[in-house]
Amino acid sequence: MSGRGAPRAADAAVTLDESYARCKELNKRYGTTYYWSTKVLPRVKQHHVWALYAFCRYADDIVDDLGPAPVEQRAAALAAFGDRFFADVAAGRSDEPVLKAVVHTVKAFDIDVDCFRRFLRSMTMDLTVASYDTWDDLLGYMDGSAAVIGEMMLPILEPLRPEALQHARDLGNAFQLTNFLRDIAEDLDRGRQYVPQEDLRRFGVDLADQRVTPEFVALMQFEIERCRALYASADLGTSMLPPQSARCIGAARELYSRILVKIEEQRYDVFGSRARVSTAEKAALVAKLLLPRRR
Repeated sequence: MSGRGAPRAADAAVTLDESYARCKELNKRYGTTYYWSTKVLPRVKQHHVWALYAFCRYADDIVDDLGPAPVEQRAAALAAFGDRFFADVAAGRSDEPVLKAVVHTVKAFDIDVDCFRRFLRSMTMDLTVASYDTWDDLLGYMDGSAAVIGEMMLPILEPLRPEALQHARDLGNAFQLTNFLRDIAEDLDRGRQYVPQEDLRRFGVDLADQRVTPEFVALMQFEIERCRALYASADLGTSMLPPQSARCIGAARELYSRILVKIEEQRYDVFGSRARVSTAEKAALVAKLLLPRRR
């Protein structure tokens, strides 16, 4: 379905283990921060996180990586993917190479299927909505593209308190806002802007200029502080998780929030180079978190 490795519905039938292996490969190839963070989880849970990631990756590839396909074709492909998923969930099984594992995970943890509807709704918005006027407008989009991911993950993480829900949503939003700030140039190439237009007007910035002006620096500092407030809320929720789940989320939070530091270190120039945390840094953090358990 995509030129970047997404599975195809026409593939031969696969076993459940093979389906999870495909999900793992997608996670390892395209979502390295999430992939390294899952290594802190018990093995019995890691593959379920891979499945959720693969679902999101599959849908995202339909939106962004179908080459020159028109919007109508992308919308039809995304709708067909959703219809297939919901039909398979209702049936309790799937023969599609990726959805086989996803449906198994949804059933194993009784994940609310409405989460997937909200996610697909936001992916559909990406086909026609190029920008968001206010922060509240952007949060409406992020409810389905980011906050809902935290909701999907919670049953797998087995929180100790129900209050963890809002903090999980805030972590999802923090991850996505981090991505938005890192990927401003890439999103411009796709004809999208995820920085609220009201903030651009307030600081006198036109992202299309792709210049690191004093006004742009002030804008980025404002958005980074907003993002760090979301991370601070997420930290409260981490204490509401069992130890291994808390280490996993703590690893993801640490790795993702380091991207903000990288942006600051390159003096907010997100146009000249992409702020990234190296594989070595990710591996080192995971090794550090695993060490006490091994001892």
